Amino acid sequence: MPAQGRVLIIAGSDSGGGAGIQADIKTVTALGGYAATAVTAVTVQNTLGVTGVHPIPPDVVAAQARAVLADIGADAIKTGMLGDAATVALVAGLLDEAGVAAVVDPVMVAKGGASLLAAEAVAAVRERLVPRAALLTPNAPEAEALTGIACATTDDLRRAGEALLAAGAKAVLMKGGHVPGDRVADVLMTAGGETVFEGERIESRHTHGTGCTLASACAVGLAQGLPLTAAVARAWDYVHEAMLRAPGLGAGHGPLDHAWPLRGRA
Repeated sequence: MPAQGRVLIIAGSDSGGGAGIQADIKTVTALGGYAATAVTAVTVQNTLGVTGVHPIPPDVVAAQARAVLADIGADAIKTGMLGDAATVALVAGLLDEAGVAAVVDPVMVAKGGASLLAAEAVAAVRERLVPRAALLTPNAPEAEALTGIACATTDDLRRAGEALLAAGAKAVLMKGGHVPGDRVADVLMTAGGETVFEGERIESRHTHGTGCTLASACAVGLAQGLPLTAAVARAWDYVHEAMLRAPGLGAGHGPLDHAWPLRGRA
């Protein structure tokens, strides 16, 4: 059994519980870790979409993170929704202070289409967070925004991944859910090579929070001392099963079953 692993999550709140810090906490807990948080924004949302975003002042975000780091500590940090360039810059400084592995999920758009990152903040993510990422986890639209490379195929994702590695990320998990096809391939890329995680596409509207969940599952694996590829493999399996066992809640993009390990595999 891996060590518990402490993960500090710096991300936004999802009132519907399917994504954001709620999904992050559930994921870290289900995989045996300890989750602490610094909330960057309160969103008003359910499975039908986001109807309000209320940013937390950057100094309050910093105070939350430093309070956790000074007392509980962290073995890894996971970043999600950051909102604006000022918060991105602040988080870059916190990552330097903490000195632990950072899993950066460059959250830009909610599942329902609402923007979660100001346009001017994309450059800040590229310049400040990408070079600090032990693992960067962009989907195809996020990879396009960060690199300017159109990502319509898996090979396009690889090209964008190479650009992100060149920009300073230690590793990238290029997520292929937006790439058309009957199978989904996520490509883990490092300077030493790549590993492909591939499976049949799950046809479901219950996919809310998959990105948050995958990144947090990777983060807790790293916090527990797993090698990168093993951490990503366990995370990929966890999310796949959570999608298959989605509880069917809500009328829109429904949540996953984050607690499935407590009940065993179906």
